[in-house]
Amino acid sequence: MITNVSLVSVWVSDLEESLTFYTDVLGFTKGDDVQLGDDFRWLTVVHPSQPELHLHLTTPGPPLSEDLQAAVRTSQAAGGMPGVGLNVDDCRATYADLVAKGVEFIQPPEERPYGVEALMRDNSGNWLVLVEPREYSPDDFDPADFIDG
Repeated sequence: MITNVSLVSVWVSDLEESLTFYTDVLGFTKGDDVQLGDDFRWLTVVHPSQPELHLHLTTPGPPLSEDLQAAVRTSQAAGGMPGVGLNVDDCRATYADLVAKGVEFIQPPEERPYGVEALMRDNSGNWLVLVEPREYSPDDFDPADFIDG
């Protein structure tokens, strides 16, 4: 029986720069850091309030094919890689704190039926969603908001 999620991989451009971003800017702590051979480093970060969930920071490389490695790098450069959702206790205050630290935001804090949400990029172009959650029900959503054109 599956009991929980323990690891999520995040594609990054540079392991050291990403480790600094996730620890010094976002407040994660360094988890595992193991050099496995000459060309692979197993590096994770964890949030202090959720140490059982590791974010695996990894660069595109073997065993991915060269074509897939190139596709990941192209998506990273375009800022099109999905990342993770992060709950916050005050989205507007967290936004202000991260802007002061130089973090790039795609969307400032906005009211949503499920809470206040802001969308940012990490230093590798991954989208990270900040959400100050609140109680909601399906009736809180207007289907017209999700229909194109």
